[in-house]
Amino acid sequence: MATLNQIEKFFSAGPAALVGVSRNPKKFGYAAFKELKDKGMNVVPVNPLATEIYGSKAYPDIKSLPPEIKALIIMTKKTKTAEIIKEAKEKGFRHIWIQQMADSKEAVKELEGTDINYILKECILMHYKPHSIHKFHKAIRKFFGTFPK
Repeated sequence: MATLNQIEKFFSAGPAALVGVSRNPKKFGYAAFKELKDKGMNVVPVNPLATEIYGSKAYPDIKSLPPEIKALIIMTKKTKTAEIIKEAKEKGFRHIWIQQMADSKEAVKELEGTDINYILKECILMHYKPHSIHKFHKAIRKFFGTFPK
């Protein structure tokens, strides 16, 4: 389980890239990217089929991200996550957030034993300036003692 310290380090690392941003506004990856950006997070989209998403330049892959991008958010299918982590390690990422439901045993194995600050089984929308339903979920988790400490 992630700690609040790990989460704070992730958010203070600098600009982030979100892998798994859809071009379709009805998909979760697009909605999450839009919400993070609207809340003021410095985040860029990664999508091999887009040049721009929600007014932001999209990058086709992790290798093409500029060096100022210091953190990575992964919102892909579980089957793709381990490969994305391999690419992120090659690029030198030290902060990786795997959105809940995107993790896999293979992905976790790629991270174990490294000095990478990684967060699993947490919704980034609940931790980055939460509002509405995410704020409610946060309160419920705190009440039941399942929120990171």
